Amino acid sequence: MGSITLRIPKGIGGAVRERDTEFTEFFRAEYPGLVRTLYLVTRDREQARDIAQDAFIQLFARWWRISHYDRPEAWVRRVGIRMAVRASKREQIRPRLERELDFATFPKPVDLDVLRAIKELPSSQRAAVALFYLEDRPVSEVAEILGCSEMTAKVHLHRARKRLGEMLGEQELIEETEDVP
Repeated sequence: MGSITLRIPKGIGGAVRERDTEFTEFFRAEYPGLVRTLYLVTRDREQARDIAQDAFIQLFARWWRISHYDRPEAWVRRVGIRMAVRASKREQIRPRLERELDFATFPKPVDLDVLRAIKELPSSQRAAVALFYLEDRPVSEVAEILGCSEMTAKVHLHRARKRLGEMLGEQELIEETEDVP
């Protein structure tokens, strides 16, 4: 592989380096204080650091404009605090949502041998199996999603069941292929 050379026209290189230097100095000065503020909002030091970094990423993307504000530190704090408040609200409702989930509605665990066998199927058959059996969609929807006719979707399912039966050594699956949905 060759190297990539970036040629910056005269007069611009100094401006880019100056902008990066200004941002670096700003980051070093403001980051610790922002993390402390966000920690008080989130009560989680790691989350506060992550949010502070995300806020500075947003600032860096707009640094050419925001650096000319009277108080760019207020901008980055406002962004960070909004992100922290949103994260805190999500964390507050998480326990309630987890309690409300009905784990009986989740699909039964899938046999690892079946998953390995499905991986060996051609992609069109894998997609048909996933849509029909795992997502419990009717053949008409499977056909629509795959962009084929219903008959083609049935053929994909038929061939997939037959091949899975052969791979898993299950005669029932092979015999079931006679009754295509």
